[in-house]
Amino acid sequence: MVPSGDTSALEWFKSSYSSNDGPECVEVAAAHSAVHVRDSKDLAQPPLGFTPAAWADFLPYASGS
Repeated sequence: MVPSGDTSALEWFKSSYSSNDGPECVEVAAAHSAVHVRDSKDLAQPPLGFTPAAWADFLPYASGS
């Protein structure tokens, strides 16, 4: 993981698998050197930051490919 730093200016996107009324809400924001992931139901917690390479390695597992 990489430090998240200040992520307030990032544009966050909610997962299409997240629902507004369920506990599983994940948001992702891409920056130049990191991909940030946060729990939209608990914004007090810091987002997790991953290198673009680590995120690319993770995506096939998340999508079930």
